[in-house]
Amino acid sequence: MSLFHRDTPEETAFRTEVRTWLEANVPAETLHELDVTNPEVSREWHRKLWQRGWIAPHWPREFGGMGATLEQQVILMEELARVGGPYVQPSGLNFLGFAIMEFGTEEQKRDLLPDILSGDTTWCQGYSEPEAGSDLASLRTRAVEDGDDFVVNGQKIWSSGAPHCDRMFALVRTEPDPKARHAGISMLLIDLATPGITVTPIQTLTGHVHFSIVTFIDVRVPKTSILGKLHGGWKVANHVLTFERLSGSSPRHDLIAIDTLRRLSEATGRVSDPAFRDRMASAGIDVVAHMAMHRRAVERVKAGQSLGFMASVMKIAGANALHNVTDLLLDAAGSDAASSFKHTDNGQELDPLGLFLLSRRATIWGGSAEIQRNIIAERILGFPRSWR
Repeated sequence: MSLFHRDTPEETAFRTEVRTWLEANVPAETLHELDVTNPEVSREWHRKLWQRGWIAPHWPREFGGMGATLEQQVILMEELARVGGPYVQPSGLNFLGFAIMEFGTEEQKRDLLPDILSGDTTWCQGYSEPEAGSDLASLRTRAVEDGDDFVVNGQKIWSSGAPHCDRMFALVRTEPDPKARHAGISMLLIDLATPGITVTPIQTLTGHVHFSIVTFIDVRVPKTSILGKLHGGWKVANHVLTFERLSGSSPRHDLIAIDTLRRLSEATGRVSDPAFRDRMASAGIDVVAHMAMHRRAVERVKAGQSLGFMASVMKIAGANALHNVTDLLLDAAGSDAASSFKHTDNGQELDPLGLFLLSRRATIWGGSAEIQRNIIAERILGFPRSWR
């Protein structure tokens, strides 16, 4: 049964099927992995879900997806979070795939979508730059036409999963002096094995190598690798951002954190404190509210409607819910929480500090909380830009 929905008999049967399969197939040593700590494990888990037919429940059947109902998608998310299965690189499945369906040529759909589904090709995103983060329209990575190729020079940063990925979808400036700041930008699909590309990993506080700097020096990219129209990348990017914000606001981490909190507080005895139980209940209510909000957002996207300002509200609500739970995790872990990453519960390792540190990244990914608050203030509440 879902946290806010009573399963029908058909949904109960599907949940049982999913739970039984996961319990038999999730590698015990990878439970509750927070990042791509082992890319081979991640790829193998991707292949297992693909072979089972559950890697893309949100993709239409015509493109090889499961074409699942909303309830089936929620059940899969909840059960995967409950067991904490290995991390799967989301950029191809949740962001790029839908952009290819919408803007790709028939050849791109035929050649790229099957490998995204199977996990044979993994993708990362190339948006942010050292001097173009929140103000993405100021990006400086250039792509100059030269015969049948673009020649790319520039640098991307904070590219999630790039050290472990095969390809990147990147925003580049193809028109040096556009009439509007958001014009003159194109989306290129780039093979990271191309000569002239250097990937420099960035280690996070959790000890994982997830982010990176990607440098391009005279990199030749075929013109056939453009996604959408020349100089039309901003439209493609906004389409990608809709799905990125939907995926980035997923309650998956909330569910992992709340389950970890329950087990850790029982193991340490912290749950016996009535005041602590009240705080747990309050945090749990925030998670349920976030799940309901995410569910509504999925319904809107499936109906072809824009998320609009809902994406900003959901982003802030999701980050706050995760922060509240992970704050309690450190409380439940006790005095050694800041110095010990692992706490053992019935032979299974729990990682309260790792979840806490990851939750702070949730404030930034998919658009920082500060930017989202500015959007809400100006576009919903009507504050003038001069109020900042």
